[in-house]
Amino acid sequence: MMGEQGARKAVGERRFLAPFRGEVLDVPPIWLMRQAGRYLPEYRATRAEAGDFLKLCYTPKLAAEVTLQPIRRYGFDAAILFSDILVVPDALGQSVRFAEGEGPRLEPIRSVDELARLSLAGTEAKFALVAETVARLRQDLPQETALIGFCGAPWTVATYMVQGQGSVDQAEARLWAYRDPKGFQALIDVLVAASIDYLDRQVQAGADCLMIFDTWAGSLPDDEFDRWVVAPTRAIRETLRERHPDVPVIGFPRGAGATAVWYVSETGVDGIGCDTATPPFVMSEAFEEEDVVVQGNLDPLLLVAGGARLDERVDEILDLMDGKRFIFNLGHGIVPQTPPENVAQLVARVRGRG
Repeated sequence: MMGEQGARKAVGERRFLAPFRGEVLDVPPIWLMRQAGRYLPEYRATRAEAGDFLKLCYTPKLAAEVTLQPIRRYGFDAAILFSDILVVPDALGQSVRFAEGEGPRLEPIRSVDELARLSLAGTEAKFALVAETVARLRQDLPQETALIGFCGAPWTVATYMVQGQGSVDQAEARLWAYRDPKGFQALIDVLVAASIDYLDRQVQAGADCLMIFDTWAGSLPDDEFDRWVVAPTRAIRETLRERHPDVPVIGFPRGAGATAVWYVSETGVDGIGCDTATPPFVMSEAFEEEDVVVQGNLDPLLLVAGGARLDERVDEILDLMDGKRFIFNLGHGIVPQTPPENVAQLVARVRGRG
């Protein structure tokens, strides 16, 4: 059993955390969004063993296994908890299922009256299962590997809860927010409270860092962005800082564009995930006045293509981010058709710069 002093030393040696301590590394830490997933044959085998996707998320032994698989293959500097952003509405009591080949399906919530179907008090059992997965991972991961916990941002999770599934324009949630902002705020408030509890449990179980995924942040105009993306994220960050001042939080406001700098300034996140549409020179320059670690932003489809162009683009990103507090990642998640050998090529290219 590792003593407290030994545990602190091990945490300090996790390269992934170095940029958050103000360090600039010659070779940046690397991990990839969706690094555990369908592109790996071992994931597909474990997924088949679980049968149901949510069962996989809620079975600590299996969820920990798929989290560990890409670490065994590639030795990434960080593992990210295998789960899903829709665990939160499911734990709150909304009906959530995953249809094969169709994505998530939820029983839509589109009015204040329907919020009565949700219960913050009812999340205990399912959040506890995720926390057990985190505890297993902290025990089984190499000491030098950081562990990232996560949740979906309230806005993005709300879009699924209101629409009942994914959508191209998040129209139902946007319309509710316009027509009844007070009612929509009530839904967001529930999600803020649930997200804080969920992330807090992950830290207590052993997560070193947290990430808030706001996949649909880019669907909002600037005034709505401030209310539904920035304000809820700030509320989560402030509470987590009070409870866990040494645990960094990365925000990923996908599609935020020019408002990403405002997002960083107003939310207080410690890291900013940049999507594929953010040019590397913007990553290098736009956040210079902010005390923030930059993460991103290779195109996931270039990882599918591989070859010389992959190496060239990796070098371009590394050159522009040289001397910065930087974490190498994709601009969104690994796609299922990605050849595993291309991931190995990417990791070798990044680490070969040392």
